[in-house]
Amino acid sequence: MRAQKPGSINDSRQRPAAPAAPRPPARRRRGPRRWHTALAGLVAAVMLAACGGAGTWGAGSSDQIVVAIVTNSQMEDAISLSGEFEADNPDISLRFVSLSENEARAKITASVATDGGEFDVVMISNYETPMWAENGWLVNLQPYADQTEGYDPQDFIPTVRESLSYDGDLYSVPFYGESSFLIYRKDLFKQAGLKMPDEPTWEQVEGFAAELDDPSKGLSGICLRGLAGWGEVLAPLDTVINTFGGRWFDEEWNAQLDSEESAAAIEFYVDTVRNYGTPGAAQASFAECATQYTQGNAAMWYDATSAVGTVESEADSTVVGKNGYVQAPTQETEDSGWLYSWSLGIPKTSQNADAAWKFLSWMTDKDYMKLVGEEIGWEAVPPGSRLSTYEIPQYAKAAQAFAEPTLTAMKAADQEDPTVDPVPYVGIQFVRIPEFQDLGTRVAQQISAAIAGQISTEEAIAQSQLYAEAVGSTYQEGN
Repeated sequence: MRAQKPGSINDSRQRPAAPAAPRPPARRRRGPRRWHTALAGLVAAVMLAACGGAGTWGAGSSDQIVVAIVTNSQMEDAISLSGEFEADNPDISLRFVSLSENEARAKITASVATDGGEFDVVMISNYETPMWAENGWLVNLQPYADQTEGYDPQDFIPTVRESLSYDGDLYSVPFYGESSFLIYRKDLFKQAGLKMPDEPTWEQVEGFAAELDDPSKGLSGICLRGLAGWGEVLAPLDTVINTFGGRWFDEEWNAQLDSEESAAAIEFYVDTVRNYGTPGAAQASFAECATQYTQGNAAMWYDATSAVGTVESEADSTVVGKNGYVQAPTQETEDSGWLYSWSLGIPKTSQNADAAWKFLSWMTDKDYMKLVGEEIGWEAVPPGSRLSTYEIPQYAKAAQAFAEPTLTAMKAADQEDPTVDPVPYVGIQFVRIPEFQDLGTRVAQQISAAIAGQISTEEAIAQSQLYAEAVGSTYQEGN
């Protein structure tokens, strides 16, 4: 397994949040006031937690770049290769703060939203980027990208580039991009006499999971996320809701989580995880599912297309070469894969924006893809960001089984129109409004509790509906 360089922060500074102000509902534009209201509780909680953390922040030197990064295999690779950057840029030193996904979302958001100034580079996504750009929290990276020789921002996969832009300019650049698809064990399917369709339905997937689930052999039918978090269990669940005909809100911002379609999707997901998922499914994150699947403990895994870097890694996986990849399962929609990008941005508070761009562009450049392939392995190259990556002969060979499903899923993902019926928001596996960080977390806690058997699915849906109603009412005319 790759070595991890953990980081920690300790910052007890707390700034008061601005009072809320009513705004008319809009599809995309959300100003700073909504963010201040939505984040007030989050900031307070994060700052209190930080007081007990290990380590302190020193003043640092002007050429030290502090990079807040999410802990997963691709990011760990970047840390391990960062010495190459420092060797070429001796006037710049790097300091990484490596955080789990849920922790990173909370601490980065709290820092940027309160002008904390702890970080020069932050790992964010297509959820935060357009809203934070509108709020003036991020440096416009388009001039940097256009003026950096050979960087070629037009090489980014179009759906990813557009999702990280505001008013036509890039405000973060993709380290990797992903949609979602279904990974399955071809050898187990063959042994059981089963054939996976290229475009399976969720009912078919449930049937396969029931057929292959064998606890006596330590084999689960499928691994699905169950860990609480809007970027954990809700990521796959939201795609199920969408394709079952459900949605978070209707066009008038009436909450729809207890609608017939949404409720059916949630019940289906919870039942599938409980019946055929891995042990301790309520704690299953992306990382946990990666471990379970790569160690041969699950017959299928529905998750991010970026998972292939781990699944096909000789160093990390026992199932290399045994896997098939098909499109995200559907029900009522033609496609259901999500669209997501772990990207890098520069907070407006950074005092080292030029140096930060040098590192940020190094980590997202075409040459970095080749560096990873040559130094770590072609299966470990960050996928789904640049079209040119798929033209590298060595990568094309290593990615033969999964390159086409990945690109197909990413090109088909439509975050403007993800559902059967119209919605007033943008997003596939999230709702791009500031309140979703808190709303999604609360709903995810209910779903995870249902998976754990602590409450019934009906109770989880009813409470989730109340949370969504409270948020939806603030967007309705007259509120």
